[in-house]
Amino acid sequence: MSKKSAKIAELLRGFEPSDVDPHYAGYFACFNREQFYEAHDVLEELWLKQRGQANDLFFKGLIQLAGAFVHLQKERLKPAAALFRLAQTNLKKYPPEHERLGVDSVLAVIHHWLRELEMGNFETNPLHHQPPPKLQLKV
Repeated sequence: MSKKSAKIAELLRGFEPSDVDPHYAGYFACFNREQFYEAHDVLEELWLKQRGQANDLFFKGLIQLAGAFVHLQKERLKPAAALFRLAQTNLKKYPPEHERLGVDSVLAVIHHWLRELEMGNFETNPLHHQPPPKLQLKV
């Protein structure tokens, strides 16, 4: 087991048993705690197993969304915008609700943050004046 796998296992503690994959649930828990790098890592383990399958681009889009916020945290505004756009491209291929997630709501979040970056000419980090979004699965 790699150091990364051990860290991910620790992040996932408490998500089993559940009606969704613990990596998927862990992604949202980390994302909502503003642990965007960790959210990326947690979901990446699931995505790697799903590549080429129906949820490939869905999970990839969510990983890119978390990555965009990692870039915002590190003051990399243009790379953040690039990842927001990639996430948008991947997620819009799915129905408005997919895997208990309101994809349309996530796309609205992406649109909002991209607009904020563009309005600030990529010189103003929107994280400095507003909290990041919270993502919730539907029951």
